[in-house]
Amino acid sequence: MNIQQDTSNPPPNAQNRRSAEPVICYELDCLPDFDADFYDRARSGMQEIDRITVPPRDAASFTVPAGHFFRIISVDGPQVGDLNLWNAHDLTERFFSGKTRQLHASHVTTGDRLWSTLPGLRPMATITHDTLGWYGWDEDGAGVHDVIGTRCDPYTNFMLKGVDYNYCCHSNLTRALAKAKSITVDAAEPNIHDVLNVFMCTGFTRDTHQYFMKASPVRPGDYLEFFAEIDLLGALSACPGGDCGSSHSDDNTPCYPLSVEIFKPAEAFLADWSGPVRNTYGGNHGA
Repeated sequence: MNIQQDTSNPPPNAQNRRSAEPVICYELDCLPDFDADFYDRARSGMQEIDRITVPPRDAASFTVPAGHFFRIISVDGPQVGDLNLWNAHDLTERFFSGKTRQLHASHVTTGDRLWSTLPGLRPMATITHDTLGWYGWDEDGAGVHDVIGTRCDPYTNFMLKGVDYNYCCHSNLTRALAKAKSITVDAAEPNIHDVLNVFMCTGFTRDTHQYFMKASPVRPGDYLEFFAEIDLLGALSACPGGDCGSSHSDDNTPCYPLSVEIFKPAEAFLADWSGPVRNTYGGNHGA
């Protein structure tokens, strides 16, 4: 498909309009800095307390108590995962990919926080280690772990291909949440939200600015580590796109399991730590 912009009849001052200086939307000086020493101390005495395997082309749920670490790990081969997070006690407070993107970047790594939806707006988890942090930005402008894509879903798949496909990440996450909360898939589905695309390598084309994916650089043993700032319920889908280097939502792409490992820090550390509270905006929206 050839997408063209309408460039007809530019105004005489078009170049001046284009030359405005970019301004970063949010100044983050008021937010706490990432305290690497703090997380290193917490990590030093941690012990694994649980491990969940996410089968290929499927999803699984997991819970992480506040003050614990969890890792999403590549196991047998290059595989992308779609992550949803909720407040373990309130499904209406969930991961807010759009605000996370605005506060940090289109792709996240060590030191970035995953923020919750309004009105809570607080850190749900902090990324504390990323074995793919070396990747940075490649010559195509792509990076790893994006918060710009949504999730592969059966509705878009049907619209574009005319066939049902029930193992897209949206459906996988829906089934996983339904099982975790012992509710129907119809009750679970409205709670599924835009994801963190773990290990996925993506960007925007320079000419048409379309979202693209390319084969993930992830290899067995790579992991993305988080610190749970609040009690979390998570669901992770092992995407049917595999490493997302070819296609989405089919049964032909090689796919591999992912592992989620949960770690408890030393008791002494937990005794001195408290998580973030919900946003304390006290206004009434001008009503």
